[in-house]
Amino acid sequence: MKKYPRVNTTRKGTRKYHRGSKKSYPPQIKLKPGADARLKHAFSEIGVPQKTAFKPDPFQLEALEAIEASDCLVSAPTGAGKTWIAEQAIGRIFNAGGKAWYASPLKALTNAKLTEFSEAFGPENVGILTGDRKENPDAPIIVGTTEILRNQLYDAMHKGQSLNTDFVVLDEAHFLGDEERGVVWEEIMIYLPGRIPLLLLSATIGNARHIADWLTTLRGRYCKVVEEMVRPVPLYPILLHPTGTLLPLLADGKEKLYKKVAALIHGKHRVEIAPPGKLPPFGDILRILRKYRLLPALFFLKSRADCDISLQLCTQNQDTDNDRHAERNQRITALIGENPHISNHRQRWALEHLAVGSHHSGQLPAWKLVLETLMTEGLLDAVFATSTVAAGVNFPARTMVFLNSDRFNGTDFVPLDATQFHQMTGRAGRRGMDRIGFAMAIPGKFMDIKRVAKLFSTPPAHVVSKIHINFSMALNLLLSHTPNEIENLLRRSFATYLIAHTRKKSITRKQMGDIQYHLWDEFLRHLTFLKETGYVDEHDRLTDDGKWASQLRIDQPLMVAEALRFNLFPESDPELFAAVIAAFVNEKESDERIDRRVIPKPLVNAVLKVKKGLKGFSRHMNINGFPVRTLYVHPAAAMQAWAGGKEWDDVIRNAGTPEGDFSMLVMRTADNLRHIRSLSGVFPQVAATAQQAIERIMKPPVLPQL
Repeated sequence: MKKYPRVNTTRKGTRKYHRGSKKSYPPQIKLKPGADARLKHAFSEIGVPQKTAFKPDPFQLEALEAIEASDCLVSAPTGAGKTWIAEQAIGRIFNAGGKAWYASPLKALTNAKLTEFSEAFGPENVGILTGDRKENPDAPIIVGTTEILRNQLYDAMHKGQSLNTDFVVLDEAHFLGDEERGVVWEEIMIYLPGRIPLLLLSATIGNARHIADWLTTLRGRYCKVVEEMVRPVPLYPILLHPTGTLLPLLADGKEKLYKKVAALIHGKHRVEIAPPGKLPPFGDILRILRKYRLLPALFFLKSRADCDISLQLCTQNQDTDNDRHAERNQRITALIGENPHISNHRQRWALEHLAVGSHHSGQLPAWKLVLETLMTEGLLDAVFATSTVAAGVNFPARTMVFLNSDRFNGTDFVPLDATQFHQMTGRAGRRGMDRIGFAMAIPGKFMDIKRVAKLFSTPPAHVVSKIHINFSMALNLLLSHTPNEIENLLRRSFATYLIAHTRKKSITRKQMGDIQYHLWDEFLRHLTFLKETGYVDEHDRLTDDGKWASQLRIDQPLMVAEALRFNLFPESDPELFAAVIAAFVNEKESDERIDRRVIPKPLVNAVLKVKKGLKGFSRHMNINGFPVRTLYVHPAAAMQAWAGGKEWDDVIRNAGTPEGDFSMLVMRTADNLRHIRSLSGVFPQVAATAQQAIERIMKPPVLPQL
């Protein structure tokens, strides 16, 4: 058996307590498998349901009927079968000779839908638009990301045309309330012509009727709400006692804690399942789950490092089913193919021999796809993942295990809300594969058991508007609207609707207050700046510079536009060009101690040229309250090395960044370059160099090897 190197499983930043420390903890107890007698009935339900012919649920049929005459918002638990509704509705449009657009928030989801719809309707009838993939764009059925759909609406408004489709599906519609990307969902809903039927698919949300009523008012077309509150597979909450005994989390038929769980929480000497700062003995936990037929399991952990280290704690989880072991290895070989970047992945041994994997954003998309496929096919016992996997990735399991009652929101760790919790627990219990699913809590430092117990019965949270003004939005609206027309559009926002229709002084009303009063003022502030900098004229119309700058639908359109205006980019060197754009894209702070022996002088000079050339403009933006990112040399150096043909492993090692993060930087850099490439009529040389830069960075393993 392969031996993993000995590692310190202490979480970074957590104080270690040694013998003699002032603070001490009870010793960790070896887990001994056991189950409370009250679990006997729930465990008796474990098994695979009898295979029967597919029969649509009433809510699915109701939604199909509704979309024939109106818009429809489907709010249903994860795994309830919302995609079936979309596929049937798209089929009706397709069979009638019409066109359909299916928008999702993630490229991985979009790629999955391409495969599904190609099988259903024929590959010649389905196209994909995700930024880095543009295939069969004139097909009658298009799957793509929401940002691409929003951009197509911008273009249609500018040309005075209607979007060339007869039906739109917005998947994961609860993203309307996403802090960063919710604005894209709201823009689509506002701009989409009323003649085009709209089907919204969402996880269960608390204010579906508010959203539907707003859409009815906004689009002049009735929006029917179809809600399904019942999970397709019943969920049973349990808790792993630190001794190894499984307990019901809640008292029978009640919302209060089971008495033994309450005793554990309120006991004077709380026994920990793992020493402070260390991970639990996952090998023992898997042994317990196996004994009670609770595998496969999906573990939600706090960090990427925890996910990776967890594999090293599962070395006793040897797969004794030789046939399953052989089938898994065959599938791994087939999925990896000839891809050298993942064929020797450091976690492959654990995947093959221990039937466990780690899944997080620090990994290459190709490797994550291998795990997702194996888990979906039932060939893994467990996957250790961060909470981001709950949003959209199809990762079914019999048991969902969580060690934390909070999640990272990109900035801080915040308590789980009901919607997030229901999305996570929605992965427990596989429709057609399980009669019952389980959600297991493990007590520990980051687990508030009382809060989690309450979340099981807490209604889903309300979705609130996250609309905000940015320069890309302002420029694109000014392409086709006067300021008065834009003011009218903004007054039709979901935020304004919520204020007008929320009677009580609720949290929702407070949250929306600032948006209602400042949205128009924010647009005027952006408009004033655009006038001062020559992108809008005195008559509130875009100048020639404003027109081409509107095509830069990226995070920092004005900074890039200014660099183009004043010829600051290395327009004849695609490798340097990719590097400089990576500096614009990078969002992470970097150590700027420049080692001249490692970082080429031409790169340093290229970045400094841009920084100096934009210094005055950056200061002007800051003075006016618009944030400007710092341009760092180190991410640019990594991108130049990759564009220049350096080996992937060498680039990652020298960059000191997880390969998934660098892969994302490459894809976002390429996306920025595509927008610059679109300016060929104004900057032909720059556009040509942007195309060359894309070709140099979009290669395996960022793009899967064909």
